[in-house]
Amino acid sequence: MPPLFADPAAPNRCLHIVAEQALPDFLASQPAAVRNWLTASKFTASLGDLRLIPDAAGVSAAVVGFGTPKTRARQRFGVAKAVASLPLGAWRIDGELTQVQRDEIALGWLLAQYRFTRYRATPPEALAQLVAPQGCNAEMLEAMAAGEILTRDLINTPAADMGPAELEAAMAELATRFGASLTAVRGDALLQQNLPMIHAVGRASPRAPRLLDMRWGGSGPNLTLVGKGVCFDTGGLNIKPSAGMNLMKKDMGGAATVLGLAQMIMQLDLPLRLRVIVAAVENVIAGNALKPKDILTSRKGLTVEVNDTDAEGRLVLGDALALATEQECDVLISMATLTGAARVAVGPDLAPYYTDDPAIVQALEAGAVAGFDPVWRLPFHTPYESVIEPGIADLDNAPGFGFAGSVTAALFLRRFAEHPRYLHFDIYGHTPTEAPARPKGGVGQGARAVLGALPAMLGL
Repeated sequence: MPPLFADPAAPNRCLHIVAEQALPDFLASQPAAVRNWLTASKFTASLGDLRLIPDAAGVSAAVVGFGTPKTRARQRFGVAKAVASLPLGAWRIDGELTQVQRDEIALGWLLAQYRFTRYRATPPEALAQLVAPQGCNAEMLEAMAAGEILTRDLINTPAADMGPAELEAAMAELATRFGASLTAVRGDALLQQNLPMIHAVGRASPRAPRLLDMRWGGSGPNLTLVGKGVCFDTGGLNIKPSAGMNLMKKDMGGAATVLGLAQMIMQLDLPLRLRVIVAAVENVIAGNALKPKDILTSRKGLTVEVNDTDAEGRLVLGDALALATEQECDVLISMATLTGAARVAVGPDLAPYYTDDPAIVQALEAGAVAGFDPVWRLPFHTPYESVIEPGIADLDNAPGFGFAGSVTAALFLRRFAEHPRYLHFDIYGHTPTEAPARPKGGVGQGARAVLGALPAMLGL
């Protein structure tokens, strides 16, 4: 992938970043013509407000508002609103900014470059590029943005073109690019390889279900990532209403996010051993579809009563997590678009997570700040364990408790992970309305927070 930042040696123009409280001093420092223009155009330095500064040769510079601490807290990447309106070419930023602010502006600028163009006859116009600001870790920011671009592309691709085979192809391309190995178990071979719940969820689709296993790195601590790759979810025989099905191309958002995170790790050549496991299926309806009240025997040997075929993500993840724990790993992370309850709890902008390890919590909270990637801890509340035990089988995939749906789903997964350093994300994977640096559509959540946490998590 070519560099996302502009060549620092290329001719560039200055974008002044001006906070509201600094506007009087900024105006006083400018030539009269600029001062008069900004005053006449009612520039107030509100967050993202842009004014181009003309001269005889065209546009010589620009100024964008940085708002106030309150407005910046209310809107991440606010400066990125201006990127689409800047003239083409290279730009550098200038202003009284902390290093954290420079990093956020730079990352937001890179993320604002994203366009999903696969189905457009005429691609959109290119956007202005940024020269990496002084003091920024350009390599890290470019890796974050590139991984996020991969995640968004995978989620945004409709299910007709992103089934289990296409997800495997995307994973194979990633493996080839970075010298990783990839193995796949497909179709009825899942039964032969003792992955029965993945097979049960995906067997009704003519697009064969599969378990994908990628490995990279020869030394260092072991990190295992597990992603839910339900490429489309009709709900199975417990079919969703049409409104509930509209976004279900994003139900492989967990897989897309772990692949984006894996790309970040490999692009940065972090000193660790990485394993990425994706359970890739379609949950559709046919005569051989999984039925309510079926009881499955999982890879781990635990039996599961299927009380809702639309709670399929935890089934495929159960087998994948059991496989993951059969080999040594220092940290085990799962990511999934798992429950609507998580959205009710924290909305679409936060990535809720679960872990029993205080050290992971501390590392992840710091990583979330550094990566401008908000997360929120929810509890593995052990007293709810009885809720997921139906009596007729070891576990219930959809308890009729009526409360704490994300918590009970996480507890279900913990039964299969059984790892002291297990971290689970219940993400949304979708931006419902246009936001700076986050166009409406697929989005990664939690990956940048994890990337920033890895040094502390793994002792890198």
